[in-house]
Amino acid sequence: MFLGITITEWVGYAASLALIISFMMKNINTLRIINSLGAILFVIYGILLQTSYPIIITNGFILMVNIYYLTFKRKVAVL
Repeated sequence: MFLGITITEWVGYAASLALIISFMMKNINTLRIINSLGAILFVIYGILLQTSYPIIITNGFILMVNIYYLTFKRKVAVL
């Protein structure tokens, strides 16, 4: 415990901060990378909350969507 805040809460705050920062990005790839970090932290947070499945499932899905768009869907130039 640091500053009276548990590790679980710190992970939750870090996840929230990553999510907030991701939505300030102009570049969609940067947004997806930072958002993925937030999703990973939220999955960890859900596990630390004695396995909160709604948090784990939702953020796991968000992470998979981000990975899909970062790896498989390339931006196609329009002429």
